[in-house]
Amino acid sequence: MSKRSLNGTDFTAMVLAGAQRLAEQAEHVNTLNVFPVPDGDTGTNMNLTMTAGVTELKNHGSGGLGSRASTLSKGLLMGARGNSGVILSQLFRGFSRYAASLEELNTVQFASALQSGVETAYKAVVKPVEGTILTVAKEAAKHAAFYARRTTDVTELMGEVLTKAKEALAGTPDLLPVLKQVGVVDSGGQGLVYIYEGFLEYLAGNAIADPSDVPGQASVHSQTELHTQAATAALYAPASAQAKLDTEDIEFLYDMEFFINRKLGEVKDAPFDEEQFRKALSENGDSIIVISDDEIIKVHVHSKTPGDVLNLALRYGEITQIHILNMREQHRDLLTAGMDAASMPELFADIPAEPARPVDPAEVPADELAPYGFIAVASGQGISDIFTSLGVDVVLSGGQTMNPSTEDFVKAIESISTEHVFVLPNNSNIILAAQQARDLLKEQRSVIVIPSKSIPQGIAAAFAFQEEEGVDSNEENMLNAVQHVKTGQVTYAVRDTTFDDLEITAGHYIGIADSKIVATEEGLLETSQGLLGKMLTFGDETVTILVGEENDAEMTDALVAWINEEYPDVEVEVHHGGQPIYYYLFSVEP
Repeated sequence: MSKRSLNGTDFTAMVLAGAQRLAEQAEHVNTLNVFPVPDGDTGTNMNLTMTAGVTELKNHGSGGLGSRASTLSKGLLMGARGNSGVILSQLFRGFSRYAASLEELNTVQFASALQSGVETAYKAVVKPVEGTILTVAKEAAKHAAFYARRTTDVTELMGEVLTKAKEALAGTPDLLPVLKQVGVVDSGGQGLVYIYEGFLEYLAGNAIADPSDVPGQASVHSQTELHTQAATAALYAPASAQAKLDTEDIEFLYDMEFFINRKLGEVKDAPFDEEQFRKALSENGDSIIVISDDEIIKVHVHSKTPGDVLNLALRYGEITQIHILNMREQHRDLLTAGMDAASMPELFADIPAEPARPVDPAEVPADELAPYGFIAVASGQGISDIFTSLGVDVVLSGGQTMNPSTEDFVKAIESISTEHVFVLPNNSNIILAAQQARDLLKEQRSVIVIPSKSIPQGIAAAFAFQEEEGVDSNEENMLNAVQHVKTGQVTYAVRDTTFDDLEITAGHYIGIADSKIVATEEGLLETSQGLLGKMLTFGDETVTILVGEENDAEMTDALVAWINEEYPDVEVEVHHGGQPIYYYLFSVEP
């Protein structure tokens, strides 16, 4: 179906179709994980990220293409999970920045918007790696810019974009040798290709039956339920926060969220000073987030006087998509229901339910604030208890099987009344979302993300913290601790493959040292011994074993006896971690 331009309705339908296509193939994307482990989650993360964006677009998207693209970008940004989800959100954030002032896009403008997305995504990643979703997006956008000069048909252009994206995807193993070694293409790039396939399906006249529905909701649930439901139940759980807070202590009780459309309103041309706007909001409010994106301003604030906030916003344009919640009312409901933490969100809500807010740092004199607060990500009750015992204020339930979103980190940070907040992601796939939350709050809070890539690294960092030290010294000490701990994991293989000359058989156990598979055997004990044999070197003094939820006490005793016999100078500590999927997590320290 030939189209000379895309309007807002076209854009919404394209996105719905792209999300539907991704939802249908999310499990396949999961299987493309380089390691043959049972918790590959790229498809899950991209799917949940896209669902958050689509939910926002469905609920609040209106007007021209630029306005709708900004709405989608906001939903993706706050709902982003994992590295792939964060990169996906940045691709559309750059797209929306280019398109924000446009009602429609022709072929040249569409290509330019794709290129803007690529530039934004590359800037968001500290060390971009070629052979990933970034490469697929880059090559597709580059070809779009070339071909847009040769056609005025957006459908034809999208067909070319998809063809080039598939070609770039097929070439990812040539750029990342590990992909070629295990015989897969990049999982994030494959997810993006599925989204582009959905775009073309709509443009070619094969739209989903009812674009007013959130696409793939039923199918998404079935494909990701095992990955998400258990973790989602405890995704945001600051211990006993609601019971410890009196309802009347919630001073800034109105939770407000809205957009300012700079193109509309009687004073639409008034100059906008973001710093002055934030300062004015802070006079009677806190938990302030202002995202100024060309002619659309996204505002979130907790305020005593919502009328004053809206009058202030009206100076800069027309207010749209207003949402105001009374947090005292929410808190009363939680206490009445006997709940001690934020209620479990629906699986496909774009953000978790807003928990009643503890006292915000802005309300407390600086000399009365505790200097430090901690947030850690963990999977398993035993591991959560360890972090709590080390002084962690909020433990977000998550890990490989369920990555917290940017919004989850924002809410957790806002719940802590301290001068500085340290965040321990404890998973390489969660670091970008934590950093994105830090960047969103940089004007209001001092947030330090320690890039811990495993639970043992996070525990080591927490141990290295010293209350009497300054923030810079503590950051340095924790970073050093992270670098000196060695991490091991034991799980099972979900497919036959070859990895660094190891022949891996589906169903056999595999041992992973940091980011490399180094052992595989049919037996759990033999695999664990092989892994520890690779990890332990001269001078190592301590082995810590975190036992998973599928605990075999006799197996663990046999493993400890073997360590004591083979490495008599090494001290062994055993703790119940309760983590899923991974039978053992090992920490080796000098």
